[in-house]
Amino acid sequence: MLRIIRNTSWKIRWMIGAVVILAILGLVWSLSPKSVKQDKATWLWDAGIIKNDPEDIVAFSRKEGVTTIFLQIQSEVREEDYRRFNALAHQAGIQVHALDGQPEWAYIEHQDKGVRILSWVEQYNAAAAPDEQFQGLQLDVEPYVLKRWEREEQQVVTEWSENMEIWSQEADRQELHFSAAVPFWLDNVPSPDGSRNFGYWIQERTDSVAVMSYRDDGEQMYELARQELEQADELGTSVWIGMELADTEEGEHLTFYGKSQSQVNEEALRAASLGTGHSSFAGLAVHHYEAWHHKMNVLDDKQGQSNDKPVKEHS
Repeated sequence: MLRIIRNTSWKIRWMIGAVVILAILGLVWSLSPKSVKQDKATWLWDAGIIKNDPEDIVAFSRKEGVTTIFLQIQSEVREEDYRRFNALAHQAGIQVHALDGQPEWAYIEHQDKGVRILSWVEQYNAAAAPDEQFQGLQLDVEPYVLKRWEREEQQVVTEWSENMEIWSQEADRQELHFSAAVPFWLDNVPSPDGSRNFGYWIQERTDSVAVMSYRDDGEQMYELARQELEQADELGTSVWIGMELADTEEGEHLTFYGKSQSQVNEEALRAASLGTGHSSFAGLAVHHYEAWHHKMNVLDDKQGQSNDKPVKEHS
């Protein structure tokens, strides 16, 4: 009987120990970078470079975890160059979304500009092989950089919303993933019908938004995009948290341009870790490919060389 009790006691202790170990492993796994959604998107504005460097662009993007490229549509770039690039990206598991937009496209008299790019994408996709097609379209319309915004904000919002309705319906008809680049503060602007904020209104009519939550701190990036993430959780859409790598005159706190690669990686992981708590989190959207590539291959090399120089002692 005593032996049975001892054996039973040992088994209980073993089971409790196993449960504790599994719990600890589960906690470690939950905190591990592997559990963080680290997909990335990037904007590629100078589409002309896809003619000469398509393999390099795709290889770099794949290495950095890019799953979506927003590729500028430019009349001087040949359709055959878009087809070749899209096919290479498709083979690497990367989606390519057409990209276009100007601030004045928000005005009702420029509604046709958005319609034209949608028509171009439809005609292009109809003539392209499945792996050469664009899977989506992103419009980057920023009327708030124009002076009229200060004078007639609500009127501009009304016109912008009318245009977005048309563009959204056309994208739906083509079964394109439709997205928009938006500033983080758009949720402070009233919607045209006064029901919710304009950021929410846009999220209702898009499949995803890329929030320009540009800061040099991962937690701040997340906080600036949090309302959009919460709204997307509710709507069943998705959100990219924006990350700036380009040089800017608007303030060093808005970009990682002068930061080391280790700082960039650390803050990117922090933003992604916080974003992963939302079902709507799509990943980080890095602005932009050219700045990213330049930083990884030029700036950091120079900084490394500079850091290798002997430091003079001051007497």
